[in-house]
Amino acid sequence: MSRLRAAALALGCAAAALTMTATTTAQAAPGDTLNVCSSQLTPTGWVDVQWWNDLSCGSTFNPNKKQIKDIAGLPVGTTLTVCASTYQPTGWVQLSSFYNSSCRYSAVPSLNNNAWQIKRVS
Repeated sequence: MSRLRAAALALGCAAAALTMTATTTAQAAPGDTLNVCSSQLTPTGWVDVQWWNDLSCGSTFNPNKKQIKDIAGLPVGTTLTVCASTYQPTGWVQLSSFYNSSCRYSAVPSLNNNAWQIKRVS
């Protein structure tokens, strides 16, 4: 019975995540932000811009909530500071790499580069 319950829960969570992703990208305007739990994948056309801890996403030492930004449709020449926790988006180039305390997505303290300044080129 517990395996069946676990499987049903996993399926329900996967369906909810897909629905959230589809809803998020369908209703968002360029530059819009959304706060989500870190367990949710950042959709294509979005980037991570901030990380923090939030009990609504569970109890953990690692930052478990992130703010994501819709970058699809932003004009060529736009520059942004984004967390390096997602892939560099297509059509954007990295101008610099640096440490940003808002992008700390691990509980292990580090001053390694964890953010980029990016610019839309196409």
